[in-house]
This record gives sequence, structure tokens and C-alpha cells, in this order.
Amino acid sequence: MGIATTKIFIGILIALAIGIGIYAVTQLDTTGEKGSGLGKAYDYDIEELAKIDPNLILYEESAEAISTGLMTARAIAVDLEGRICVAGDNVIRIFTDSGGLVRDVRLADSPRCLTITNEGKFYVGMRDHIEVYGADGKRSATWKSLGEDAVLTSVAVSKNDVFVADAGNRLVVHYDTAGKLLNYIGEKDKNRNIPGFHIPSPYFDVAVGSDGLLRVANTGRMSIEVYTFDGDLEFSWGKASVKLEDFTPCCNPVNFAILDDDSFVTCEKGLTRVKIYDADGVFTGVVAGPEQLVEGGTCRICFLPAQCQKGGFDVAVDAEGRIFVLDTVKNIVRIFSRKKASQ
Repeated sequence: MGIATTKIFIGILIALAIGIGIYAVTQLDTTGEKGSGLGKAYDYDIEELAKIDPNLILYEESAEAISTGLMTARAIAVDLEGRICVAGDNVIRIFTDSGGLVRDVRLADSPRCLTITNEGKFYVGMRDHIEVYGADGKRSATWKSLGEDAVLTSVAVSKNDVFVADAGNRLVVHYDTAGKLLNYIGEKDKNRNIPGFHIPSPYFDVAVGSDGLLRVANTGRMSIEVYTFDGDLEFSWGKASVKLEDFTPCCNPVNFAILDDDSFVTCEKGLTRVKIYDADGVFTGVVAGPEQLVEGGTCRICFLPAQCQKGGFDVAVDAEGRIFVLDTVKNIVRIFSRKKASQ
């Protein structure tokens, strides 16, 4: 083959590769508006997934939904007195469980997550740093930024320890309550059998169990992982599938809360479901599914992270075992209580 022929052949290969690349990009549906592309039969199956056996639904709505009045509600927490605290816009809005507005805590910027301690102190996650507000609503501390890539999505406090989930840097940052950095949790480490966090969308939740272990939602792996405060991975549970007992792709559970009996309440996006698992991660039932939570029961499976970047609900629980679901689409709080056993 001559030099000229070789150049022509290489040119054809390059042009072919560019053409394939352009076609792939034009076919990529980052909004999800084109659907899954799997045909009508699969779309019908997706619709069927919205339907849940009534015998598996263990909870019922026990109060009128609370309108938060916020444009963008992001996070929910419940204090010891059962008051509902919702963070969004540039405020924490506090309600009674009957929906009465108690007061607003004004913030310097837009919050992304929060928790409240037994003393009534708020730890609020902004995009790249934590701010602390006292029970009087006044800011008492602003912690150092975690950098321009940081996207804070969850904060949990346990006695003298504070854990912050940073979805941008894909790490959990461990502080003391004064804001001193203690260590990072979840960095990929083969020697410690830590796979690393796979976080395709800005949902990344943390909570501390009564056993003193940290729970972290590794959403890209559809699992909840359990760590010591020193960062050792103890075990994990959960797997990916469209089955009711599992977590749907591509990145779930988006948020979770732990009840007093150590069972878990989990939220999934795409196929919007709030479910219950026992302390060992065994599925036990449903709080509500798409038919209860989404108008028309619409749902979808997210094959690409870009298809489900929004719409993840948050959840909190109180001492009575009630479950508070923050609908971040309608900006309302819905309250669920366990169904009474039939006589």
C-alpha cells in the first residue's frame, strides 16, 4: 500500500469515527424526554411497577399536607418537640405538625441540607461549607469551604462528631462540633476493601445509627454502606433492580432516615417510592409508592444520570414513628403513620 493510499485510508477511518461520534451525541437523550427507547412493551412494564400490592403498604397519610411556601424546598428535619424544619430558598421554615408556621430562621445563602441537634442547634449545609445556627436562630459559626467542587447534600451529628456528605468530591467529611477536620471517609482503598463512593447525581445521604456506626447511601451502587467513625467499612446492603425490595437504577436511595427501632425509611427517585427495611437491610414494606406520591402515578427508570438529576424526595421521622416526606417538586410535606392492625 502506497503512502498516498495509506493517508486516504486513515482519513476515511477518522471521518467514520467522527461521524459515529456525532450520531451518538445527537441520539443521547440527556433530558429523558425520548423515553428509554426500549419499546412499548417495556414502557408498559414501567407503568406496572408503579402499582404496589396494597397488603405491602404499611402506612397511610395521617394529616393534611403542609405547604411550605418555598420555591425550592431541599431538606427536612424534625426536632425533639415534633416540629418540622424545612430548608429551602434562603431560610429554614419551622412548622407545627398541624402545619402552623412557628417561625423562620433567615440564612445568608441557599441551604442544601440540614440537621438539628437535641439542643435545638442547626447545622446547615450550603453548597461548599457548613454554617451553625443556635436555637435562637442566630448564626454562631461558618466553617471553612471544602472547595469549588464541593456539593454538600447531607449532614449528621452524633454527640461530638459531625459528618458531611460532599457529593461533588464524593467523600464524607468527618469534623468535630467546632468544625475541626478529623478525617475523610469513603476514599477508594483496595487494601481496606473500600470501593469508593459512586455518586452520579447530587444525592448522597448520611446518618448515624444507635449502634454508633455511620450509614452512607452509595447511590451509584444502589446500596447503603456502614462505616466506623475511623472510616473502616464494616458491611453494606442493597442491590440494583426494579424489584420492589431493591433499589432502582441509576442512583438510589437518594435519602433515608432511621427509626427508633433501627429500621430504615428510604426514598427513591425516578420510580418514586418510600420503603421500609429492617436494621439488617431486609425489605419489610412500603410507606407509599408512585400511585400515592406522584400525580397520575407516573414513573420512570433513569438509564442515564442526566435523566434524574432532580425530583429526589427527602424524609425525616419523629419519636412517635411518623414519617415526614418532603415532596421537592410540589414543595409540600406529607405525613404518614403506621396503619393500625385490623381487628
